[in-house]
Amino acid sequence: MSNPKMSSTSGAGPVARKPKRHLPPSEKYELWVSVLTGQATQSEAASRYKVDRSTVVTVCRTAKQGALDALAASVPGRRGQSAEQQRVAELEAEVERLRATITEQAVALHLHEGKARWD
Repeated sequence: MSNPKMSSTSGAGPVARKPKRHLPPSEKYELWVSVLTGQATQSEAASRYKVDRSTVVTVCRTAKQGALDALAASVPGRRGQSAEQQRVAELEAEVERLRATITEQAVALHLHEGKARWD
């Protein structure tokens, strides 16, 4: 069989494919917005950014899924928090709860055993 990285042209022998072009995130965003807003078709965007049309499809699918995930995670009426900020808030609440529990236990122990003498 033939090498997948090589393609043949009219009998002239195998020709090496051009290397893949990796788009930076900002260009992926611009590509997605241009397709989303109808400024360009997928084929036009592919030729403008010099990538394969399947790359455009993948970028659009990934961007759509990321947007849906972000919207699903947001809580209406509240400012968004990152997962790390939520975890910090949970841990701070747990520390405060444990601090209150220890204080209650110390008071109960003090009342149960009474104050020790200094003799």
